[in-house]
Amino acid sequence: MADELWRRGALELAGMIARKEVSSEEVVRAHLARIDEVNPKLNAVVRRFDDLALAAARAADAAVASDAPLGPLHGVPMTVKENIDLAGTPTTNALVALAEAVVPVDAPAVERMKAAGAVPIGRTNLPDMGLRVTTESSLHGITHNPWHPGRTAGGSSGGEASALASGMSPIGLGNDIGGSLRNPAHCCGIASIKPSTGVIPSAGVLPPEEQSISFQLMAVQGVMARRVADVRAGLLAVAGPHERDCQALPVQLADLDSSRPLRVALIAEPPGGDTDPGIAAAIRGAGEVLARGGAVVEEVAPATYEQAIVLWGQLLGTEITLMRPMLDAVMGDAAKRFLDHTREIIPPVDLTGFATVFMGRHGVERDFHEFLGCHDVIVSPTWALPAFELGADAASTDGAARTFETMRPVLPANLLGLPAAVVPVGIADGLPVGAQVIARRFADLRCLTVAQLLEDALGTITPIDPTW
Repeated sequence: MADELWRRGALELAGMIARKEVSSEEVVRAHLARIDEVNPKLNAVVRRFDDLALAAARAADAAVASDAPLGPLHGVPMTVKENIDLAGTPTTNALVALAEAVVPVDAPAVERMKAAGAVPIGRTNLPDMGLRVTTESSLHGITHNPWHPGRTAGGSSGGEASALASGMSPIGLGNDIGGSLRNPAHCCGIASIKPSTGVIPSAGVLPPEEQSISFQLMAVQGVMARRVADVRAGLLAVAGPHERDCQALPVQLADLDSSRPLRVALIAEPPGGDTDPGIAAAIRGAGEVLARGGAVVEEVAPATYEQAIVLWGQLLGTEITLMRPMLDAVMGDAAKRFLDHTREIIPPVDLTGFATVFMGRHGVERDFHEFLGCHDVIVSPTWALPAFELGADAASTDGAARTFETMRPVLPANLLGLPAAVVPVGIADGLPVGAQVIARRFADLRCLTVAQLLEDALGTITPIDPTW
């Protein structure tokens, strides 16, 4: 059985441990062995805690034996992206300069996953400062996509997605300001959710603790797994106010209204650029699945969809330009080249332009709010084009422009703080296609319920062995 434990989902494993069908120690050992087997090819897990994890697993087994109350993820292994504080380990942000930046306390999401019973077994890779949508780190090197060694695993939570997709971990934590929970979920064939801004608390101890405007508005922590039910369990475990985050809110998350048919706005070919025909076909197939289940599906997009993409770029791009002296002091050459190319595509705006961005954002927010009052969810591609070749985003200005064209569907949800779940719905160009499900703010559970409907109909496609 140990050889098969790494294939199972987080809630499935928690149930087996609680029923004493298997021990947490056996589960942890199975995942550590899986890391031994596949991580040399993928470079997804960049730090591991075998002794600490096995000690925690034995403590979890002792709690089961004593019939103590158990959390929903009791004894289940988890991995943590290396820009989220995990006490006693470095929060490197993938930088050589922070390779020894050991933090003394857990981030709120880590604290709550542990309280739910999860056992940290490793840290996962990301690009320098999380500022690319591919996972190529100047500290740890390249993380590979288990579906194709030459294509990106996505970013910035690409190490987490690659580890989950290949069975090294059943559940993990990442974060997102420009699709970083969703880009790699699409590329690697797993599930995730970017929650509404304010749902999951966030705090770190490394300076600067004060966040820029775009990070206050758009950056969130989130949960990744292979199964939608595991993502949902993780979200519920970590959501809610926290003393260390003054922006975390005590909200009740909305789900579907079961008294009427689901109303879906399908955007198979998002405005603002090209869409791969195979990806569009997979998204239309997802729409057909929902329609067969009784949903009312209409191909329509908000009028301000393209404007949302432009405003996201102006907001974050201008702030990154202001931060460049600090970034240039610590980031690697490839990451700096990508930012240089990005500035050519999205020039920073002046103070008047910055104020105008916020006025425009409010107009887009009102438009999406009205649109999502008429439609329960938007279902679209996560990426409009196939996962690109490693390094292509930083190779040229054209490569960076193509990257933004590829990832454009993820950006409106960041600009507006909306929840957005991803679930695999097919294959195009030999790689997974993730459908993105967006809803009104704080309707996070609605996104996951629709994602679950798609998973129930279409199944899961990971874990897989690396395909080379």
